[in-house]
Amino acid sequence: MLNISNNNRIGESLENYSTFKTLSNRPYYKILNKIIIGVSLLGLLILFLPWTQNISGTGAVTTLKPDQRPQTIHSAIAGRIEKWYVKEGDFVQKGDTILFISETKEDYLDPNLVKNTQSQLKAKEQAGISYGGKVTSLEAQIAAIQSERQLKLQQAQNKIKQARLKVKSDSMDLVAVRTQVKIATTQFNRSVALNKEGLKPMTDVEEKRLKLQETEAKIITQENKFLVSENELINAKVEINRLIAEYNEKEQKTRSDQFTALSSQYDTEAQVNKLQNQYANYQIRNGMYYIKAPQSGYVNRALQSGIGETIKEGTQIVSIMPAKYDIAVETFVTPTDLPLLHKGEKVRIWFDGWPTIVFSGWPNMSYGTFGGKIVAIENFISDNGKFRVLIAPDETDIPWPKQVSIGSGAQTLALLDNVPVWFEIWRTLNGFPPNYYQPKNNIQKDKK
Repeated sequence: MLNISNNNRIGESLENYSTFKTLSNRPYYKILNKIIIGVSLLGLLILFLPWTQNISGTGAVTTLKPDQRPQTIHSAIAGRIEKWYVKEGDFVQKGDTILFISETKEDYLDPNLVKNTQSQLKAKEQAGISYGGKVTSLEAQIAAIQSERQLKLQQAQNKIKQARLKVKSDSMDLVAVRTQVKIATTQFNRSVALNKEGLKPMTDVEEKRLKLQETEAKIITQENKFLVSENELINAKVEINRLIAEYNEKEQKTRSDQFTALSSQYDTEAQVNKLQNQYANYQIRNGMYYIKAPQSGYVNRALQSGIGETIKEGTQIVSIMPAKYDIAVETFVTPTDLPLLHKGEKVRIWFDGWPTIVFSGWPNMSYGTFGGKIVAIENFISDNGKFRVLIAPDETDIPWPKQVSIGSGAQTLALLDNVPVWFEIWRTLNGFPPNYYQPKNNIQKDKK
């Protein structure tokens, strides 16, 4: 470098200047250095303090049980609004009448519909009883036919026996007559021979001839009697078959009438059941004209208004908030945080509008937070892309404020594992999730 100046100060020490000497002798610089060193040591110490990892979520106050949440009362039938019995803000007991509606469908406009249906039901029941009596009578008639057939068959069988005995008797008589013919023939021939020899007179021969002719005449008569007896036996057998066919026809006809009566009885019973169903439905429908409170609570809002307005089935009428309910908080967490949550874990909650000071890593130092525990974790993602978690009050912690209303907002912190502050800073800077861990209770149960 070209040095063209006469003031050459290169190499001269700063300690020769008075200003530098004054600065180096000021005492508060030493104090500042001590403060910086102390703050640095304190910051280094803080890095090794325990920090509670947590999962934050936003939600709202709700109720623990589904039947304790605000509900709307619907009309089960279509109708026309006739009279209101409550107004908004009223407290109603379970079963109190809220609204009265009238009928609009033409099928149910008859004021005596239930009474007429009951009369039809009684008439059909009597018809069923009558058919039952007819079936019983036909059954008795069938029994009488069977008994009469048995007697007739016994009578016909007796006739067959008599005919067989008569055939046997006539057969024996026929044999006897034939024997007599043989004897008369022998006697006649002997008389003729003796007459030729001159030992018997002709009158004796004539007597034997006359006796032979009489005997031959008897055999014809006896053969006719034998044939008549056989015909009577055949007729008796035919009579049995006729009786069997006749009484079978009578029995089948009576059974056909019985089955017809049974069919009519069953059809009447089906109609009775149908009328009973209609009668019960009409009675229940008459009770639906008065819309009643399903549980005790407060009428929040009348969703229908006016007199004479027509409503359809399933129309919302009023909304009711139950008087007694168990408060809870529903919060939503991201899918990446869901595996870190477990049923029964502790959660810190603060409510909107409630004075709160929150230190997320040091929950014991927070102010205005309340304790809770997880009672349910939904495994199906919600419409907002998060999973729903239901939190109930922790009995071992301070009670939740009674002033909190259903639907107000809430913030939650699910407490996880304890780690050093430096580790949490390092995890956050690198974008790592909180430590995955299992609660001690679950681990002990798994070991068992």
